[in-house]
Amino acid sequence: MLRPHTSHLANGPRVGIRRYTRADAAEFTARARESRELHRPWLFPPTTDEAYAAYARALTADQTKAGFLVHERADGALAGFININNIVEGGFRSGALGYGAFAHAAGRGLMSEGLELVVGYAFGELRLHRLEINVQPGNAASIALARRAGFRLEGFSPDFLFIDGAWRDHQRWALTAEMTKARAGA
Repeated sequence: MLRPHTSHLANGPRVGIRRYTRADAAEFTARARESRELHRPWLFPPTTDEAYAAYARALTADQTKAGFLVHERADGALAGFININNIVEGGFRSGALGYGAFAHAAGRGLMSEGLELVVGYAFGELRLHRLEINVQPGNAASIALARRAGFRLEGFSPDFLFIDGAWRDHQRWALTAEMTKARAGA
């Protein structure tokens, strides 16, 4: 199941990011099944090959989405995923991030590194200006990741997203290209 990948869009010291492929289905779904306890009640990634195929197809065929797999560079193990949804171009140049670590990689800083790479790619190659992360208030790990990445809390959205059978409140975190430049210069 573990294999090195050389087709990364960007590399950090420990991880690289690349786009989804059909060949990732078996590892992705196995990791998602192993991570159910970590993900619930916040996240429901695909756990079957059929569900993965539809999920990956949407992230690769829809120009308003961009999906990235986070791989450990040492052995190619899939550490997690980060998706940019609702990409809007023109004067807005914005997207909404969603992400999840897999259980074996949680708490090791791999997703922080992966998120930094995706943010760099979004503000560089994709030429976005703003990224948002919408997080349920009780999801402490996701809020900590947003904070570490330099996102600022901008607001609260009641009944924002329909997840696990109910409309859920979310905190709205955001980062702009200028904020990353200011942080790099600090």
